[in-house]
Amino acid sequence: MPEYLLLMHNDIPQRGEEGNANAWGDYLGGLQAADILEGGSAIGTGICVRKQGVAPPIAAHLSGYLRIQAEDLDEARTYLVGNPVYEAGGTVEIRELPRTD
Repeated sequence: MPEYLLLMHNDIPQRGEEGNANAWGDYLGGLQAADILEGGSAIGTGICVRKQGVAPPIAAHLSGYLRIQAEDLDEARTYLVGNPVYEAGGTVEIRELPRTD
């Protein structure tokens, strides 16, 4: 089954539920119960590097990611329901991971 990254952006209009541990616990529990959660994490600060020249600044708008399984992009989108960032009006970017087999 294809895998997708849900990339949470740090652009929530009003702070509140997106940081609530219970909301995240409920959401992640639902993904685990559906047996589609492959992992994820909050994203902290860091740096961009490149072998030559000056690297650009990090993408400060990303705050976390989840890796899930879904049949297609439309199904992956259905798993945004309950996502605390999405529900608070923030952006969640969905990206398909290329298959390596």
